[in-house]
Amino acid sequence: RRHGLWFRLRKLILWLLGMYIAIPFLVKLCPAIQAKLVFLNFVRVPYFIDLKRPQDQGLNHTCNYYLQPEEDVTIGVWHTVPAALWKNARGKDQLWFEEALGSSHAVILYLHGNAGTRGGDHRVELYKVLSSLGYHVVTFDYRGWGDSVGSPSERGMTYDALHVFDWIKARSGDNPVYIWGHSLGTGVATNLVRRLCERETPPDALILESPFTNIREEARSHPFSIYRYFPGFDWFFLDPITTSGIKFANDENVKYISCSLLILHAEDDPVVPFHLGKKLYNIAATSRSFRDYKVQFVPFHTDLGYRHKYIYRSPELPRILREFLGKSEHEHHH
Repeated sequence: RRHGLWFRLRKLILWLLGMYIAIPFLVKLCPAIQAKLVFLNFVRVPYFIDLKRPQDQGLNHTCNYYLQPEEDVTIGVWHTVPAALWKNARGKDQLWFEEALGSSHAVILYLHGNAGTRGGDHRVELYKVLSSLGYHVVTFDYRGWGDSVGSPSERGMTYDALHVFDWIKARSGDNPVYIWGHSLGTGVATNLVRRLCERETPPDALILESPFTNIREEARSHPFSIYRYFPGFDWFFLDPITTSGIKFANDENVKYISCSLLILHAEDDPVVPFHLGKKLYNIAATSRSFRDYKVQFVPFHTDLGYRHKYIYRSPELPRILREFLGKSEHEHHH
């Protein structure tokens, strides 16, 4: 019996080893696998929520819209009004919500990270915090995420964000519009803001939560990267990402961005290492494009336990935003 057990164990070890060696070749032959792992748009957590009903997530002052950035693309959007408008918002239709963007409150366009949907728990909690601070929050699922139609690509995600930004600007009058990206969404955010600055319609400020420098550096230091010491790691794993047209080059983009920038990062972030956020800040802080703008980095100590997605819990966050955005609103009016 002992002999049989040893035989089975040896078979299992050889099978695992074979798989471990086969996977890099599989990824190299089929770069789409690596793209799927970057986007994780097929992971729809929480599963059983109806995105048409944001009120089920405790967002009673939120309206669900569908917008069409391109012919075959439809994206699902949530618009949460400031808490002060909560009572007025009850039972109102889409038109009322759209017109509310013109009320004298700033708007935050929130770009979420990979996996999940606009209804993810930590995302919903952040919308509530921002709404309580007096902001409109507009968020959406990129093509291929949630109930949005289309297939994901970096170009497509950036285009969707541009479409929603223009849609907000067409309704928000002179109110400040801020862009907030989290995790992979920071890559979409800097792509978007770089484009906006190039066409001379910059947002009033950019907030990056848990950002990385570029997707290759992020993939190399990602905790799930069990292959990082594998010979030829770059060739097997990082080149296919680039081949798929995925760069999310925050470190390049910040050199072309001219608006106030705030970076928030938890020291105990297990997904996007803290040192990448700090490195991005150092690149931005010395970039000529930010000469006339404020660039601020706010770290959150390991003891707080905010990790990758719980910075919204910080009791300091309202003060940090008030001080930072108050200054950029001041810039906005001058």
